[in-house]
Amino acid sequence: MLTCFRTRRRLGAYLDGALDAGATRMAAAHVAVCERCQGEVEALRRLRSSLHETLSVAVPTDWTGFWPGVVRGIEREREAIARPARQSWQGRRGLRHPRVAFGSAFAAAIVGALTLWQVLTPTPAPAEPIIVHAADSEHPGASVMVYSPPERDLAVVWVFDSD
Repeated sequence: MLTCFRTRRRLGAYLDGALDAGATRMAAAHVAVCERCQGEVEALRRLRSSLHETLSVAVPTDWTGFWPGVVRGIEREREAIARPARQSWQGRRGLRHPRVAFGSAFAAAIVGALTLWQVLTPTPAPAEPIIVHAADSEHPGASVMVYSPPERDLAVVWVFDSD
C-alpha cells in the first residue's frame, strides 16, 4: 500500500525518464506487478498522447524585435534607478497614498488614547475587604492561608509547603 502511494507520486517523472536509475528500477518493478499502478501509467500515457495531438506550440519565426526589446527594457530600468527620488509627498513611499497614511495615523491615535485611558483610570477598590487568615500546620515547613470575603459563603484555601 505504501509502495503504491510512493510509486504513484513518481509516475510522471518515471514516464518522463526524470528519475535516477535506482528509483526507475523500483518504479518499473512495482508497476510490473501492480494492476492499479499499471492503470495509472496507461492513463498518463493516454493523456500525454492526447496533449501532443491537440496542442501545438507556435515557434516565432521573426526574432528581429526580440533583442532590441530586451535592450530597451534594460535601459529603462537603468534610467529608473539613476533618477533621483522625488521629494514631494507623493514620492515618499509611506505617503504615496494619503488615505492609507491618514488611516494609519488615526489608528495609532485611537490605540494611544485607549492605552492612556487604561493607564490613567484608577482601579476601584473592592467594596468589601477580604479577610485573610493564616494558620500553622503540623508540618514544620508548611502553612495554610484562607481568603474569604465577609458575609459570603466563599473561601479560598491555599496550602504552602517548602518541600
